[in-house]
Amino acid sequence: MVLPEGFALPPLPYLVGLLAAVALVGGALARSDPHVSDRIVLALAPWVVVGSSLHALFVLQWVPEAVAPLLGTPSVYLSTFVVAGVVWLAGIHAATDPERPVVAVGVLAASAVVAYALARGSATGLRLFWPLAGLVLALLLAGILWAATRWSHPSVTAATGATGALALFGHSLDAVSTAVGVDLLGFGERTPVSRAVLDVAASLPTADLLGVGWLFVVVKLAIAEAVVLLFADFVREDPREGFLLLGAVAAVGLGPGAHNLLLFMVTG
Repeated sequence: MVLPEGFALPPLPYLVGLLAAVALVGGALARSDPHVSDRIVLALAPWVVVGSSLHALFVLQWVPEAVAPLLGTPSVYLSTFVVAGVVWLAGIHAATDPERPVVAVGVLAASAVVAYALARGSATGLRLFWPLAGLVLALLLAGILWAATRWSHPSVTAATGATGALALFGHSLDAVSTAVGVDLLGFGERTPVSRAVLDVAASLPTADLLGVGWLFVVVKLAIAEAVVLLFADFVREDPREGFLLLGAVAAVGLGPGAHNLLLFMVTG
């Protein structure tokens, strides 16, 4: 198996409605032919946090039953795309700078969902130290790796810009949060491929001293760095598709990382 635990399609009425909404919004965006750059990828980043935080609420069973099928895996990705896409479309047609409404509404929505989760989790006690320490470490590792890339491959950082940095940070956050959860907080890993890496680390002589998460961090960062290096030419040749795909790579790391941190904080 390569799919994470909990991966399941929603009931058929929800699935049909969700796919129809994705088709409508996706088609409208395609017809609008929006300009795609670093700025829109960064503007969409808060929406990744919205989706991952809503999924954390779903895992905790803190959402109404009527909307729960829209917030599982993989439904939450499609649901978030629909809402973010509508906001993007509104920005395209109503603003000279469409990125501003996208990021503004995304930040407000992410703040609201996270605030609700923290408020509800505070009833049983929050666990803030290790998740926040993991966030700081992820920022530090991503910053060091980005600086090293800028020194050794300046053309790569120039081409990929902030989206490349976001990709490194997203996967750093996913890796570090997974290590914190497994080694320090007693959480498991739901993705089979990630579990395989952790199992390899558990078989090494370093397991008792260093835990098992360090190998996952190394592997994740190495893969993220390789992807950023490989995407540089693609972004130069086709900025629209290059930035969108590199943004998707960033989201694949940022989403699970943000989900992990919020889940750790509210399950104290």
